[in-house]
Amino acid sequence: MSEPGYRLLDSGDRALTVELGRAVDPAINAQVIALDAALRGAGRPGLLETVPTYRSLLVLYDPDLLPRADLAALIAAHWPPPDGATGSLRRWRVPVHYGGAHGADLADLAAGAGLTPEAVIALHAGRDYRVYMIGFAPSFAYLGGLDPRLHASRRTDPRPRTPAGSVSIGGNQTGVSPPLELPSGWQLIGRTPARSYDPARAEPFLFAAGDLIRFEPIDRAAFDALSEAARAGETVATLERIDA
Repeated sequence: MSEPGYRLLDSGDRALTVELGRAVDPAINAQVIALDAALRGAGRPGLLETVPTYRSLLVLYDPDLLPRADLAALIAAHWPPPDGATGSLRRWRVPVHYGGAHGADLADLAAGAGLTPEAVIALHAGRDYRVYMIGFAPSFAYLGGLDPRLHASRRTDPRPRTPAGSVSIGGNQTGVSPPLELPSGWQLIGRTPARSYDPARAEPFLFAAGDLIRFEPIDRAAFDALSEAARAGETVATLERIDA
């Protein structure tokens, strides 16, 4: 089914995918996030959950309470979604210890890019990244905006386990792992003491789609101290509000 500006794709009999485009693009992602907010704010019985991705929104529903045709009409009624590009954005400053045991692939990635490890760190920590989506594992943040000089192929031998809180690069993306050991084929360049997921917190997930992240290099002593603070319940990452 085609509609102006989006496509509806059935994902089983209890979910619809609202596809807004085919490219990884901040404007498309902003529409995904705005539509997500609009549908969640509608308070419609039978709408169970929404999951924003790079370029589409997965909408899970109960067809006994919200038939597919009614859900399609609800989506159409909220299209186009309100422009969410006004007001303020959340930006997280996330401490990272780069290289060494916490960034096992940094030296090889730097050599492949014709850069020094210090230059890679400066480039990686020198810009804001957009959280395009949360997926794969609880609070794993997929980030866009990586400097093209740092684009790197995934490993040919994925690791069955990577350290909790790993910061890594895969293709043209960079990402932040939750405090869980995860399998990964991405290049490990650092590790953060910040816990992006903590089920003991009132808000278990730290990051959300549409947030910005800026990495701040720290040394090993600071990493160890902040890790202790994070285990004690401190957020460690710093939240700022900036103009959209």
